[in-house]
Amino acid sequence: MLSPVDKNKPILDTTQTGVVVSVKGQIIEVAFGGKKPEIREVLVLVDDPNVKMEVFGSHGNSTIYCILFQADVPLERGQRVVSTVDTLRIPVGKELLGRVFDMFGNPLDGKGALSTQQKRSVYGSDVRFDQITVPQRILETGIKVIDFFSPILQGGRVGLFGGPGVGKTVVLTELIHNVVVVGKKKDTLSIFAGVGERAREGQELYEVLKEAGVLEHVAMLFGQMGENPAIRFRTAFSAVTLAEYFRDEAGQNVLFFIDNIFRFAQAGYELGMMTQTTPSEDGYQATLTSEVASLQERLVSSTNGSITSIEAIYVPSDDLTDYAVQSIFPYLHSNLVLSRDVYQQGRFPAVDMLASNSSALTPTMCGERHYNAYVAAQQLLKKAIALERVVSLIGEAELSVADRALYKRAEILKYYMTQNFFVIEPQSGKPGKYVPLEKTIADVEVILSGRYDDTPAQTFAYIGDLNDLMKK
Repeated sequence: MLSPVDKNKPILDTTQTGVVVSVKGQIIEVAFGGKKPEIREVLVLVDDPNVKMEVFGSHGNSTIYCILFQADVPLERGQRVVSTVDTLRIPVGKELLGRVFDMFGNPLDGKGALSTQQKRSVYGSDVRFDQITVPQRILETGIKVIDFFSPILQGGRVGLFGGPGVGKTVVLTELIHNVVVVGKKKDTLSIFAGVGERAREGQELYEVLKEAGVLEHVAMLFGQMGENPAIRFRTAFSAVTLAEYFRDEAGQNVLFFIDNIFRFAQAGYELGMMTQTTPSEDGYQATLTSEVASLQERLVSSTNGSITSIEAIYVPSDDLTDYAVQSIFPYLHSNLVLSRDVYQQGRFPAVDMLASNSSALTPTMCGERHYNAYVAAQQLLKKAIALERVVSLIGEAELSVADRALYKRAEILKYYMTQNFFVIEPQSGKPGKYVPLEKTIADVEVILSGRYDDTPAQTFAYIGDLNDLMKK
C-alpha cells in the first residue's frame, strides 16, 4: 500500500535501492537486489532527488522499466536510485484557476509560481459505485448541428472525431466559448488539457478566454507536442486528477476539454516501443485498451458534482476503424464525426450528420418533439444519399417531382446546419451565431414541412435561425 503522505521532501525507502543498468531515451532500466517497488511508484536518484522517474513495468525477476520525466538529464549506468514510496503528485486547488501550467505545476503563463500547497496523486481517488450518477440533462451549446444531431449530456463524455485539418480544434474551442463564455454558469468550472498538440492553438485559446473575461474560471494544463512521450502520457492523467479535485473537494460541475486524446494513446505506443513490448492490433501497444479505460473510467459524475468531458480525437488517415480510435468509442455518450467530404463541400462545421449520434436521442431524454424531428431528418438525409447517386449519373432534372422535392429539402437542411463561429470572427470577418436548441428544433420542423422548397438551398448557408433568412 503506497503512503499517502505528501511533504516537500520525498520519504525515501533505503531498503528499496536499485542501480541503473541501461538508458533508452526516456526509458530507464533499473535492477533491484531486494524487494522491487510497485508499479507507478516514483523513484529518485540518490545523488539528485530532483531527478524523478516512475515505475512503468516489470522486466524479469529483478529488473524494472521506469519513465524518466526530465528530457535533458545525463544518466549513466551504475547510478543508484531509491523509492519515494509514493506516486506522482500534482498541485490542485482553486488557485490554479486562471493559470496555465504543466503537469508538475510549473507556470507557463509568466505570472509567477502557483500559490497552492495542496497536492494529489495523478491516479486519483476511486468514487464508490453508489455515488456515481447517470447523465440525464442535455447541455445546450448553441451550435445547431451538435445540439440537434449529437446533443451533449451534462456529466457525459463527448468525442470529436476527425482527420487532420477538418476543424476539431475549432469546434472544441467554439464549444468552450459557447458553454463557458455565453453560458456563464456560476457552479461550473472548466479545465482544458492540451495533450500532444500545438502550443500555438493553446495560446489562441488563452487569448480568446482572456478577451471574453472568463479566464479566471478556467485552468489550462499543457503537455505540448514537443514534450517527450512520458510527459504527454501523464499529462492526461494529471488533468483528470484536477477535474476530480473540483468535483470531489469543491463540489463543482466541471467541463473537461482535452485536445487530443489520440496523442495520449500515441504516447503510450512510443513508450511501449521503448520497452520492447510486443505490439497488438494495428501495431499499438498490447496495453492500449486498459490505458484508455484507466483514463475514461475516471471521467464520471457523482453526487458531489459532475464532469462533462469533451474530447478531440484525431483519426489517422480518416480511418474510423483504427484500433486506437475504436478503443475510445465504447466510453462515449455522444459521437461527433467530422467529415472531409463535408469539409470539401464548404459546409462548416464539417459534421457528418448520419455518422454522428448520441445516447441522449431518446424520447425520454431529449423529448418527443426533438426525437421525432431528429428521426424525420435522418430519414430525409438517408433518402437523399440514394438520390445523390442518381443525380451524379443522369442529373437532378431526371428525378421525379416527389424525389426532386426530397433532394432539394435535404440540401436545404444541410446548408441550414452550417454556422459562423465566434472564435474565428477575426479570420472570417463574420459575426458568430448562438442558436438555442428550441429554435433549432422549430426551424428543422419548418424545413421538413416543405415550406421553403422553392427557396435556393445556398440561401440557408451560414444563417443563424430562419428569422435571419429574411434579413439575408
